[in-house]
Formats: sequence, C-alpha cells, structure tokens
Amino acid sequence: MSSVAGLQNIAPVPTSAEFIDVVLNATMRKTPTVIHKNFKISRIRDFYMRKVKFTQDTFDEKLGRIISEFPILDNLHPFLSSLLNVLYDKNHYKLALGQLNTARHLISQVAKDYVRLLKFGDSLYRCKQLKRAALGRMATIMKRQKDPLAYLEQVRQHISRLPAIDPNTRTLLICGYPNVGKSSFVNKITRADVDVQPYAFTTKSLFVGHMDYKYLRWQVIDTPGVLDHPLEEMNTIEMQSITALAHLRSAVMYFMDLSEQCGYTIEAQCKLFHSIKPLFLNKPVILVINKIDIVRLSDLSPDNRAFVETITADKSVTVVEASTYSEEGVINVRNTACEALLAQRVEQKLKGSRIASVANKIHVAVPVKRDDVERKPFIPEAAKNRVKYDKNDPDRRRLERDDEQALDGVDIYSVDTRKNYILADDSWKYDKMPEFYNGKNVADFIDPDIAEKLEALEREEEALEAQGFYASDPEDIIDSDEEEFLEAADQVRRKKASIKKMSQEKNRLQNKAVIPRKKKHITLSEFAHGMRKHGHDPSVLERRAARLVEKKKAAWEEAEARDPSGDMDVDMDDSSAVKGKAGKAGARGPRSNRQLAGLATQEQADKANSLRNFAQREPNRLAKASESDRHIPISRPKWMLAGKRGGGKTQRR
Repeated sequence: MSSVAGLQNIAPVPTSAEFIDVVLNATMRKTPTVIHKNFKISRIRDFYMRKVKFTQDTFDEKLGRIISEFPILDNLHPFLSSLLNVLYDKNHYKLALGQLNTARHLISQVAKDYVRLLKFGDSLYRCKQLKRAALGRMATIMKRQKDPLAYLEQVRQHISRLPAIDPNTRTLLICGYPNVGKSSFVNKITRADVDVQPYAFTTKSLFVGHMDYKYLRWQVIDTPGVLDHPLEEMNTIEMQSITALAHLRSAVMYFMDLSEQCGYTIEAQCKLFHSIKPLFLNKPVILVINKIDIVRLSDLSPDNRAFVETITADKSVTVVEASTYSEEGVINVRNTACEALLAQRVEQKLKGSRIASVANKIHVAVPVKRDDVERKPFIPEAAKNRVKYDKNDPDRRRLERDDEQALDGVDIYSVDTRKNYILADDSWKYDKMPEFYNGKNVADFIDPDIAEKLEALEREEEALEAQGFYASDPEDIIDSDEEEFLEAADQVRRKKASIKKMSQEKNRLQNKAVIPRKKKHITLSEFAHGMRKHGHDPSVLERRAARLVEKKKAAWEEAEARDPSGDMDVDMDDSSAVKGKAGKAGARGPRSNRQLAGLATQEQADKANSLRNFAQREPNRLAKASESDRHIPISRPKWMLAGKRGGGKTQRR
C-alpha cells in the first residue's frame, strides 16, 4: 500500500491553456511541415491525418499520466484514504479525475471521426480545413477542463506538504483537548519543531516527529485538539485527529490538564475521553496527567477526582504524570507508552497461526555438563593488581591525552603508533618498512640471517680469488662442476655493480638543479659581482664582453644603414638580438609573383580575374559555392520551428 511519502512525487499539473500550448507546439515540431498542392492527394491526406493522430496521441499520453499519478483512494491504506477524504472531499476528487478521463475519451472520438472524414478529402484546402476543425475541437474540450486541472494542482501542492506518515510502523498517537500540552510533549521527546502558543488550535494539521527507543525507530503523531461534540459537527482540523485515531495501529496517549488552564474543565475532558473511547479499541491507552508542576492528581478535590476515576477504573488504561514545563516524568511517559505498544504488538503476533509454524522449526539446545570437575574462572594476576586510573594521582599511568594536553595547543598532536612495538632491538622501531618492492611482497623474502649469510659468501669469494680459482683457463673448467660457481660469482658481481650504479644515478638526479644552468639568464654585472664575492677577478671577462658589445653595435649600425626604415630595437645584453635583426636585414623576398604564374603581364591577370568573377555571379545569386553545388535548402528550416530539444529525445520530424 502506498504512503504519503509515495504521493509526494506527482508531477505538476498544467493549466488548460498551458496544456493546449504544449500539445500544439509538439505537433508542429514533431510532424512534417512541408506540403504542396501539386502532391498526390493520398500524400496530402496522410500528411494531415498524421497531424490529427499525433495531436490525439499527445493529449492521451499527458492526460493518462495525470490520471495514473494521482492515487486511487480505494487502493490506499484506510488511514490515508480517510485523510484524503477529510482534506479534499472524496467525491470532488473522483469527479475531477473522472472529468479528465472523459475528456481523454472525447478527444480520442474526435480524432477518430475526423480521420475518417480526411480519408475522403479531395483537395489540400479541404484536408487542411478538416485538420484545423479537429485540432480546434480538441482544444475546446481541453479548455472546459480548466477547473478540474486547477483543483488537481491545488491537491498536488497540498499533498506535497503533508507529513510522511507510515501507517504500519510503531506509532505513538497524542490526542486531547486543545492547549493541554500535546505539542510541547512532542517537541521534548522527538526532533520535531511543532509551533507552541498559549492559545487553542495552534496545531491545525497532523505533525510527525521521530525518535529512537531500544534501537527501534518510532514516529510520534501530534494531532489537532478535539472538542466534545457530535461527529457531523466537527471541522476539518478535528476530523484529522479522528481519522488518525480510527485507522492507525498505535499507542494512544490521552492528555489531560488538571489545572484547567487550557480553558476546559476536568469534567469536560473526561467526557471527551468517554466520547472517543470506541476509537481506542485494541490499542494500548495511556492517560497522561500533564502540568503537574501546577496541580497533581493527589491535589484534586473529591468531586474532580471522581471524574478522573471514571477513566482509571478501566484496568486497560495506564495513568502516568508529567510536566512538559519542568520536564518531570516526560521520559517515563515515553517509556511507558513504548513498552505498552511493544507488548501489545508481540501479543498480537503470538495469537496468530504463523507463530506455531515457526515454533515447529526451532530446536532449543541445552548444554549438558561433561563431568563433575569444577572449573573456576581464571583472572590473570596482572589484571587483579592493576591500579584503577585516577586523573588526580601524580603517579598515574601517562595517557595519550596527557601528551596532547601538554602541547597546550602550540603544536599539532600526532599519535606515535610505533613506540609500543616489541622488537629484538628498540632502534628498529622507526626503520622504514617497505611493503612492496619491484611488485613483490617484501615479507615473503625476509630472512633473519641474511646479513651473516651474505658476509660468509663474500668471505668465501675472496678466499677463492686469493687462491687463483678464477684466474685459471676457462677451457679447463668448461665441463666441470666449477662452472656453476663461476657463473654465480659473475652474476653477483654484475648485480652489485648495477645496484651501485642505480644508487649513484639516484643521488645525481636528486642533486640536479631544477632549472638547467644554460637556461638561466644572468646579467654581466650579476656574474661579475658573484665572481668577486667568491674571490675571483672577472676583469678579463668584462673586457671580452665589452669587445663583443662593440662588435654587435657595429653590426647593428650596418644593418640600419641598409634598411633605414626598419624598426630597430636591440637589447645590448641579449646575444640573440643582433643575430635576429641581421637575419632580417639579409633576408630576401620571392624572386617572382606567384599570382602571375602562367600569365605574361599584369593586364592578362586582371582580365582573368574579371572573367572568373563574372562566372561566379549566378552561383552567388543562388547562394551556391560553385556550379557543382546541388544543395536545395528547405523552405522552412528546423531552427525556425523547433524549440529546445528535450532530454533524451532525438526525433525532430
């Protein structure tokens, strides 16, 4: 069965004018738009029949979606069905949906009639007039649905604001006269924020709050206040409370104000309880005496106490006292109501036939003692002698929190996870521990005696070398077992050399400058100052630089003499400037004009250009690139007709 949360996803309902605009625009955009009177009459008929059928299909689709999204009241949970009936009037709601369904059938019948007439159309004019008449009648039918569409849009907006009440979950239902403290209680025990004011009927609709009790989720429903008068005289606000009481399986908490500050006497409150008591059938009932900070049940006069005892005489009613102002007993009221509802739900499940079928499958195993030996629990001595932690003891164990507080916010505290490692040598605690190396797990290759084995192997190799083992002629040991030793020694030597080379390369790369020296720009004055700072004499370099500048200056003047109109801008410190300018001065232009290739004179080139332009006049007039251009533009291009494309749709004609 659906819930209010499932009803809140209904799409907005357009007005009748918007409905017609959307459908007719879709018809224009998604059906062919070009027709001529010279076409075959069968093609003209198909063109206009397609328009009529597409319009009818679009109306049918959109109306069908509205009708299907709004819930059928008979298929809902009785509480939701009654609530919607109270709020929107079931007959009015059904009538609005029925009118839309009737309009859908009428539009379908209009389309069917005009398609039959279009089959006998004898000209483009007559077919077009029939199409206009069909679309006009469909639009007229939709205009008459102005009121049902507006009503359904208001219902949709109101449904979206309703609280999400689950009729099947654990529920606490709070009821009573107005202004007896119902909303204040809900605010105390849940995360809801119900408006609380010192006057009656502050709560005008159902409010839902959620809480956790015994690791279960509970909903608490705050109902509007109910007055003691006949059902047919109750207004919409009160009928919401009656609907919730009648249809929700919940624990009912009836609130009473013995101080009579709510404006209603104790007698009236007791009469209301007896009036709505039939709605409490098969529900745990808790009588909550509120505002005990003003008047308690024991402080009542005998007459008023007699009224309350008419309620408490029923053994199924549990009486608890609380004050939402001083918060005395609020948690006790909540716990009492939750325990009563849990007990009742378990009892109902035990009454059913399902419990018997499940119990037959359960076997409870009871362990049996294997012998008579007494096995006492063992507690380690370290646990027995452990001193209880006392933060005021100066000799207490030092905790990580003490280290963090000792920093006094000066530095960032980071937990040292390695200081309690138990290793053979404490100096190993902070060694780097690679997990993977060259794609292999290092832990798979750990050998505790690797250092001793390597040292013994190296001593053996040195002894063999000293004895001249490797100096013998290779031909003498080609077929001997000693060849394996030779290959192994050569492999070890190569491996050590490669490791050494990798280490050297790594160090060299780490010490390499980020910016290459030859790319770094430095002026002559900075260079000379740096050399003097380090105790060197740069006078020879300064004289050489002066000679180079003089040479560059002479080259620049020579280039300027060749090209006096050139814009010369040379940086004396930049060695590439003179080279670039000299290159420009020495560059030459093309030896011949390529535009005159194949032509003797400029007059012949001008004549050829004029003939070419004359031949291009006709293609230009027809908006063609050349005589081979066969493109025929459509008379009404898509961009003039189509709006923005919807998400996921690719059809355009």
